[in-house]
Amino acid sequence: MSEYCDIAIIGGGPVGTALALALRDSGLNIVVLEARKSEDQNSDPRALALSYGSRLLLDKLGVWKQIEQVSAIKTIHVSQKDTSGVTLLYAAEMKVPELGYVLPYSALQAALHQALLRTSVNCIEGATVNHLESGTGEASIAYHHAGQERQLKARLAVVADGGKLLEVSHPPKISEYGQSAVIAHVTCTTPQLDTAFERFTAQGPVALLPYKDGYEIVWTGSHEQTKEMLQWDDATFLAELHQHFGDDVGTFLSVGKRSSYPLRLKRAPDTTLPHTALIGNAAQTLHPVAGQGFNMGVRDAWELARVILRTQPAALGSSTMLANYRSSRFIDRNAGIGFTDSLVRIFSNDLPLLNKGRGWAISVLDRLPFAKKFVAKRMMFGANG
Repeated sequence: MSEYCDIAIIGGGPVGTALALALRDSGLNIVVLEARKSEDQNSDPRALALSYGSRLLLDKLGVWKQIEQVSAIKTIHVSQKDTSGVTLLYAAEMKVPELGYVLPYSALQAALHQALLRTSVNCIEGATVNHLESGTGEASIAYHHAGQERQLKARLAVVADGGKLLEVSHPPKISEYGQSAVIAHVTCTTPQLDTAFERFTAQGPVALLPYKDGYEIVWTGSHEQTKEMLQWDDATFLAELHQHFGDDVGTFLSVGKRSSYPLRLKRAPDTTLPHTALIGNAAQTLHPVAGQGFNMGVRDAWELARVILRTQPAALGSSTMLANYRSSRFIDRNAGIGFTDSLVRIFSNDLPLLNKGRGWAISVLDRLPFAKKFVAKRMMFGANG
């Protein structure tokens, strides 16, 4: 026997939960299907880079003040290794308190989840979705929960769990960068704890994001290079990082547990199917340079909620409603993908003539207030900001 709802959200991570919260007062019957238990989600060790624009949206959802261990970014230092090219982006110049934030994934998820528990949204944890069928009149979802196979029919299904559910039937477009990223927490002798660093190098960008007593680093390189990085002892890792990054934060003192993941651009061929919408990583997975991926997912959720709230319940999942959602995200999504992809391809190579030109371009950017404002707004609010 099938269950019915207006909206089924597949994936109860931050993006899916943000969508549910944005719809909490809509009067719609909303079900969230999440494969993990809340305690498993809240133990995730990752840190997230959040833009000021995403902070404003989380504030509107009523969860921002509940998030703990937030480190603010007031300055972003952008440079090209082995050149004098430097650009500094300041929150004060943008007339905002901060440009962005670094916070624990677990703290964000916990605040969102606690807010969700105070709503009428039905959140089913431990629900593994096996199949999604987009029909002409509704979406049909098959999932496993508490030892039983269940079925849920919805006027609109929203895939917010990373997109693997649809990869066979609707394969994504994938561009490989030939890079992986090493993630770790480091401490140093002279931290600038409100400054984030983005340094472009021949092997890929390296980012230092202020967090707690030091920095979260995102150090990119070829798959072979990053595999070697994981094998280094701590002393070797810190010495190599100093040689690669330079002296801006002094000497690196300690490094925590290291992990790595491959980098690629993955995007769904379309963000909608009949009675189905894709948001967050289900719609696009980006290179971490400039920190656009998660923030774009939050904007996906917010814009989809706005479209839903303007739609009559009987028209949820209709071709008109889905066209309105695609239109609302077209510019920001494509501009964000293009912006991130271009940065990787232009700045991640070792061509001497290009290297000098890139350094010059970064220096010129620092002298053009309107251009700096454009870049900062793109990083904070996306193309629609």
